[in-house]
Amino acid sequence: MTQRSRAILAGGTAATLALILAGPPATAFADGSLDDMRDRGKLRAAFVNERPFGFIGADGQPTGEAPEIARVILERIDIGELEGALTEWPSLIPGLDAGRWDVIAAGMYITPERCEQVLFTEPTYRVGQSFLVPAGNPKDLRSYDDVRDNPDVILGIMDGAVEAEYAARAGVPGRQIEEFPTQAEMGSAVRAGRVDAVALSTISIARMAEESPRVEMVEDFDTPAYAMGYGAFAFRLGDAQLRDAFNEALVEFIGTDEHLELVERFGFTADNLPDIDREALCAGEVHG
Repeated sequence: MTQRSRAILAGGTAATLALILAGPPATAFADGSLDDMRDRGKLRAAFVNERPFGFIGADGQPTGEAPEIARVILERIDIGELEGALTEWPSLIPGLDAGRWDVIAAGMYITPERCEQVLFTEPTYRVGQSFLVPAGNPKDLRSYDDVRDNPDVILGIMDGAVEAEYAARAGVPGRQIEEFPTQAEMGSAVRAGRVDAVALSTISIARMAEESPRVEMVEDFDTPAYAMGYGAFAFRLGDAQLRDAFNEALVEFIGTDEHLELVERFGFTADNLPDIDREALCAGEVHG
């Protein structure tokens, strides 16, 4: 594809990428951040290994919905290269604050709480929820309410992800929740019977179901309005100039034929285009 820059990674494996976290933090730019990034010629982007939002491709480079969009936008705002930093979900915002990376490119949902911690762009997608369950869905789980109503059910979620909030809002007790650091470990827990279901976005769950034996996606999952997720890029609070330039180019790109062609291979379609803006999401408004 002509409009993407080559990603630079310190090594080609997840283990090598994780070493980025042990290195010295990047400079935390205040305003003037766009000019500084242009001088530097690259942007360090954090992602977690969660398909299809951001993950390590077969070539050892970061790919997925967020990294691929970021490459297009960086070229348009004259920064150039995307440098990937693999981490785990709970480290995304603390690492951003500490200057270890310059943007979160992990499909992070916009929530009012996070809007107080980071500068979001406009959303790039919207997506509902689903469960990954053992084949046949033996406990007939089709909603967070079903988990709440069956005290024997254990639900797996990703550590630090928004599904913990969704489960809590549905009244699921903490004793029925088990947290996992990675998507792969969540899938393994379902296959091994350690949990009865795991919760993620419909797009993530669909990919997990396609790639794993003895499990399936709950197709008729009941997503409450508050659990409709809108993902975006996140910048440091002090980097408004950089965020604004990135966001301006992003808004021009999202919804175009070029955008839809780019993200189609990750399972996104025109049905996933956002129908609400960042300001409303930061204010806690929902659609549905």
